[in-house]
Amino acid sequence: MGAPNGSNGVNGHAAPEEHALGQDFTDLVIKSMGPKTSPRMREVMSSFIQHIHDFAREVHLTTDEWMLGVQMINAAGQMSTDKRNEGQLMCDVIGLESLVDAITYQEAVKSNKPLTASAILGPFWRSDTPTRPNGTTITFDTPSDGVVAFMSGQVTSADTGAPIAGAVVDVWQASTNGLYEQQDPAQQEHNLRGKFVTDAEGRYSFYCLRPTPYPVPGDGPAGQLLDLLDRHHWRPAHIHLIIEAEGFKAVTTQIFDSESKYLEDDSVFAVKDGLTVHFVPRENDPKAKFQLTYDISLATQKL
Repeated sequence: MGAPNGSNGVNGHAAPEEHALGQDFTDLVIKSMGPKTSPRMREVMSSFIQHIHDFAREVHLTTDEWMLGVQMINAAGQMSTDKRNEGQLMCDVIGLESLVDAITYQEAVKSNKPLTASAILGPFWRSDTPTRPNGTTITFDTPSDGVVAFMSGQVTSADTGAPIAGAVVDVWQASTNGLYEQQDPAQQEHNLRGKFVTDAEGRYSFYCLRPTPYPVPGDGPAGQLLDLLDRHHWRPAHIHLIIEAEGFKAVTTQIFDSESKYLEDDSVFAVKDGLTVHFVPRENDPKAKFQLTYDISLATQKL
């Protein structure tokens, strides 16, 4: 006579390890969510629990391996501050933030409007960046090997092509030593950062550094993960931007120097079509050797 359904034939009880290995256990965890769980939370967490349980079963994850993962997540949280988001950087090096960005952008372009391409935020954005007048500089500690460039452009509506006055262009970049100002005591606060408000014609402008490649920091779990995966740490030369305007969807993006190394193998997978830019020589300006024109197109925020 066979053992009762769900048992191992010994006192009619299932072996604990068999119970945890099966789909019944995963279903039990998913069904534990209460009736007040929001529909979206239920959808996301049900899928997450299913996938992470399947992952653990597929690779035969051991307790020691799981604990190493927990310790790495904990270390990322302990290292993260308002000046550096190590947890986000870990998501970057496995391509998760770039994937989520691509999914979000795909939804935004369903209207077939010419939107500016988005890219990942990265871990070094600051919410307290000061607003600066158009035509001024963000490079206050220009290093001896730094090359100054003049960047300008126009922000327009993707729906009408009309200029957007009062748009805020938030920009930040690393210095030539690969460090953002909050990482580098030698740089003054808010060096290589600024917010610029577009004029009546939707135009913005500022002086900055022509960006240079730099490595993902190796002193945290994100860098350690890259080492474990036998991957390089380098990012291509880029400038970060967030563009916001009332009545329009904000865009977070990065623009990449077309002459930079690592465009084909960015360590955080952020390079995409439409984000490479060309710096050209600037004439008759003793403040800058190069210039860059970068126009931005925003979609209307649907109510």
